[in-house]
Parts: sequence; C-alpha cells; structure tokens
Amino acid sequence: MEFEDWFRQVQESKYDCLLFDLDDTLYPLSSGLSASVLKNIKEYLVKKLGIEENKISDLCNLLYKNYGTTMAGLRAIGYDFDYDEYHAFVHGRLPYDNLKPDPILHSLLLSLPIRKVIFTNADKVHTVKVLDKLGLGDCFEGIICFETLNPIHKNIEFTGSTTGEIFDIIGHFSQPDGESFTLPTTPVLCKPSESAIEMALKIANIDPHRTLFFEDSIRNIQSAKRLGLHTVLIGKSQRVKGADYAIESIHNLREAIPELWEGEKVAEINYPEVGIETYAIA
Repeated sequence: MEFEDWFRQVQESKYDCLLFDLDDTLYPLSSGLSASVLKNIKEYLVKKLGIEENKISDLCNLLYKNYGTTMAGLRAIGYDFDYDEYHAFVHGRLPYDNLKPDPILHSLLLSLPIRKVIFTNADKVHTVKVLDKLGLGDCFEGIICFETLNPIHKNIEFTGSTTGEIFDIIGHFSQPDGESFTLPTTPVLCKPSESAIEMALKIANIDPHRTLFFEDSIRNIQSAKRLGLHTVLIGKSQRVKGADYAIESIHNLREAIPELWEGEKVAEINYPEVGIETYAIA
C-alpha cells in the first residue's frame, strides 16, 4: 500500500491545467509589438472614429484603466464599430518579423506533462500568427481569445451609452467627485473582468483551483487570484499582491517552479473534448 500511495502521489500533480496569456508573456515586451499596438489604436481613434488627436492619450489611458482594453472602453462610452475591422487595423501592421522561433521555449512547454491553454484578449488571427512566428503552435491544446468570449457582435446587447451620445469620460474624471459615480458598462468581455475569466474557465472546463495562470498584467493576475487560480506574474522579479510567483522571463519557468515537472515520466496528458477555440498550423 505504501508504494501505491507514493505512486498515486507522483501521478497527482498539484495542477491539471496551465493557462497562458499571449502577448508580452510568451515573448518579451522588448519585441516592440505592444508599442505598435498602442500606436495603431491611437491612429484608429483619429482616422476611423474621428476623435480629436489632442484627446487621444488621456482617452486611451482612462479606457484602459477602467475597462481593461481600449476596445471595451470605446464600446462602453458609446462608440460602435466592426470588431474585425478594428482588429485588422490594430494588428494588421505589427512588426511580427521581430518575433523569431523559440526552440528553447518550445521544448520547455512540450516537456510539461500538463494540459496547456492560451487565454488572451487578442483576436484569433493575431494569436495564431504570434504562435506561428514563435514556433509554438503545437504546444497548446487550444486558445481562448476575443472571439471565444465575444462571438457575434450583432447579437450582443449594448449596455453602454444608450442615448446615441458619447459619454465624456475625460470630462467625467475631471470633476472633483468623478470617481464616485458609476461608469457605463461595456458589452465586451475581456480580462481583467472576473466575468470574462469565469466564462473562459467554463468554456474550457478548467478548475481554477487546479490551474496555474501565467500573465504579465498585474490587474489580470489579481482578478484571477480572486477567482481561486494560482498565478505567475511574468516580466517582474518581485511578487505583488495576487501573484504566487514572479519571474522575469517565461524561460526561467523550470528554475522558478520545478515542481511542475514532478512525475513527468509517469504523467499522461489527456485532452478533454471542450468547446474551445482550437487551431491547427500546417
């Protein structure tokens, strides 16, 4: 019985799912993609939505701070637009060539005897392209992306500005008591919304208490922690509230959390059939 108990302990890992953010988590911030995304978002606001250029920086900061993404914030304050067009504009001109195949990370991920899933706010086209550039497409069971949580734009009930007017969020926060009033809500589901994380877990049949979540955003880490996930903050060496681990680079994973490989010789990954956005890269 003692041997059987030991064998069972080896087989039973603390985690049965590893949930990975994509951008600035699986590749470094220094790649320049995030800076280009912000530049393209600002250009979209001016060229496509007709927002005055001198308001763009303040608007983007407030929308990101209060809604998690600029897109979610834009929808909340009353702007309507085609999601695919937005993503094509914002992600269509990124310096993807800055991303190179990462055989070290590829080997590291494949050596992990645990189910692995991507969870990103980005659209599927961008997600698959990044994974393809990094050579990591075969490392994950599937992806949970923007389309997974926001599948059909025309069927989403708009609960933001319903009067046809644009909510002046800059003016709102310029008032002395601006932060005491409720902001309009967004129809877009995305991190760090706890509702978005809960839906992602449900769609992919993931148990938060047996999941390790890798993410570069402190806000996303803290939301996930409140829902019971174990968390790893990427890109920082110091832990913050909500982070169980903090590592400078995803490449340091084996040194930082060696217990992930415990029992790797006897473990077997059984991918369940779940309603998750899956892909195959030829």
